[in-house]
Amino acid sequence: LNAGVAGIRTEAVMRSTYPAGAALLVALAALALPSITGFKFMKNWKVPTLQNIRDQRVAAAKFGDKKLVVITGTSSGLGRKTAGALLRTGQYHVVGAVRDLDKMEVVAEMDEFDPELFTPMHVELNNFSSVHEFVENLKEFKAAKPIDRLICNAGVYQPSLPHAKWSVDGHEQQMQINYLSHFLLISKLIEDLAKAPDPRCILVGSVTGNDNTVGGGGVYPIADLKELDGLKLGAKNPISMFDGYNFDGAKAYKDSKLCLMMTSNTLHDKYHKQTGIAFSSIYPGCLAESPLFREKRPWFRKNFPIFMKYITGGFVSEQEAGQRLFQVAHDPRCSKSGVYWSWNG
Repeated sequence: LNAGVAGIRTEAVMRSTYPAGAALLVALAALALPSITGFKFMKNWKVPTLQNIRDQRVAAAKFGDKKLVVITGTSSGLGRKTAGALLRTGQYHVVGAVRDLDKMEVVAEMDEFDPELFTPMHVELNNFSSVHEFVENLKEFKAAKPIDRLICNAGVYQPSLPHAKWSVDGHEQQMQINYLSHFLLISKLIEDLAKAPDPRCILVGSVTGNDNTVGGGGVYPIADLKELDGLKLGAKNPISMFDGYNFDGAKAYKDSKLCLMMTSNTLHDKYHKQTGIAFSSIYPGCLAESPLFREKRPWFRKNFPIFMKYITGGFVSEQEAGQRLFQVAHDPRCSKSGVYWSWNG
């Protein structure tokens, strides 16, 4: 990982104060920088206040030495299995951001989530106001504890819709739930995430958003944002697609996943060095039996898993996919930024 000291105008200060020795000191600093990581902890240093001290004590009492993870969509599918894998290590406190708290309560009991290590919180990704409210509730809950992992997982897939469904904020529903609200969530939490010693922000993408693959480039419609004409016009009702073209439910989903993966790369380019956050995206495989396909026709839900298992070989169980996302969040070998994680089969 890059551990450069970004934003420090050391050279300019030394030249104005000690012009004779500036060049030598700068040269020495340049030689030493590759091995200097010890001062990284000072990047967020501030003079402590009584409130800061209280918040830190509250956080220490609540979380101990556990890492704090925020995952969207933990009541089913990939998010559910990933949360379970993290909790079984005993090393994490998981905040599950979900739409249906009653359903989450049942799932947590069925999967035996430790209530001391798992906290469900309500968020409706179809509504930006709900995202803002979630962030405020999260900050109040965690006190001074930084977020160690932010996993943007929740999503909807509505390929059969003849017309766009609109979010509370007037955006095409798949794009807001899958992408725009996660973008907002990251923007609200990035400063807090940067305070953790080994922060990671993981965005769940899809092979369907990657036109270099058979699933993405060989299956119509293909994800393509073109010149973003729709986004430039606000991408609000009646403009449903980021490319400005007519609504296509399957393409709207693919475009939303493409946006997530592109955003991960952009965040890496712009913010990794100065924050230390490892930004990555992941395609854990085709969860053909996942609730993601609940809006597909019955014949499709019956035959698609068979096709993926025995024809393409791309089938992955929810359990296996959850282990893959868990690995990217947990494994020290997966702390690299700017990566799109995927598996062959």
